[in-house]
Amino acid sequence: MLLFGVSLITLGSVATPLREKFMLDEIGIAGMFSILPFGFLVGSLIFGPICDRFGYKLLLAISCILLFFGFEGIAFSTTSTILKASIFLFGTCGGAINGATNALVSDISSSEKGANLSLLGVFFGIGALGMPFFLGLLRNTYSFETILAAVGWFSLFVGIAILLVKFPSSKQVYGFPLSKMGVLIKDPFIILIAFYLFLQSSFEAIINNWTTTYLQDRIRVSQEKALFALTFFVLGMTLMRMLTGIFFRKMAPSKMILVSFVLILISILQLWFSQNYLITIIGLILLGAGLAGGFPIMLGLVGDNYSKISGTAFSLVLVVALTGNMLLNLLMGWVAHEFGIHHLLTVVLFEFVLMVILSVFIFKKNYSNKI
Repeated sequence: MLLFGVSLITLGSVATPLREKFMLDEIGIAGMFSILPFGFLVGSLIFGPICDRFGYKLLLAISCILLFFGFEGIAFSTTSTILKASIFLFGTCGGAINGATNALVSDISSSEKGANLSLLGVFFGIGALGMPFFLGLLRNTYSFETILAAVGWFSLFVGIAILLVKFPSSKQVYGFPLSKMGVLIKDPFIILIAFYLFLQSSFEAIINNWTTTYLQDRIRVSQEKALFALTFFVLGMTLMRMLTGIFFRKMAPSKMILVSFVLILISILQLWFSQNYLITIIGLILLGAGLAGGFPIMLGLVGDNYSKISGTAFSLVLVVALTGNMLLNLLMGWVAHEFGIHHLLTVVLFEFVLMVILSVFIFKKNYSNKI
């Protein structure tokens, strides 16, 4: 999961040197960025049936080893074709690792799945925060290519280490569980969760991608200060997941999601009415903390109710979530262009209201027919 955090943030962290190296214009850099989420989508789609049929070890080991080639390709590619292929490989392996690690933790947790998934999410935060930190710290000593190559070797080491660890056996002895996908699609409970994560994922993406522009326009801060403020969003999410995994393990998912909603609402109001930089940072910390519970709680419910085909079930909800990430991020771009970046909070407030409504239906469903 740490590797997924690194892979998710790496492309943005090295966008400027890549742009200079390959002499890319705005269209070229946008095309490069569009490959990564498509790769994540493919990886999220394929991991579930493979893990249910063959177990987690093979897919995780191969993904980490191929991620090594993705890192090396991005670092040392000499043509845009090799770069794009490396980015796609990078995204596909990252998506598979994200889905498989979450499903695996759910499977090996007999109880308190949400808390354990929150602890797993801490490593995502460490990876997402650590990569830009090390790039900034070492940029005057080592080239970005050298740093990426070193992280790639770490990924290769993890892949080899996975081969030496005992994993749970596969759940489907014969054939692929693809027939179950049709059953899942007709199940209202998992569809409710999928669309909750559709909103959750897009909420996180909008904040990550548009907050710096919003802060530069709203409170007139420099790009550097806006980027610094945004790191507190990831920090708040990471710290809250750590607290959940350690201190709030026994709290019911319905109560935990209520706490999350309170934090999100407070943070939105803070960001809406304040033009003070320090208060904005506090608001972003609270927003990260509020959004921290969404994925662990909902994936925990999926793991509880679909334990026999957890990989396939996780694939379904994560593909829907990533689709929301891409579609609503494009919608936010249209809103910003047509009506102004100040409507960022209008969009996320609308998403927040929909998330609250969906959560009511999810927790009232009292789902009991486990597959």
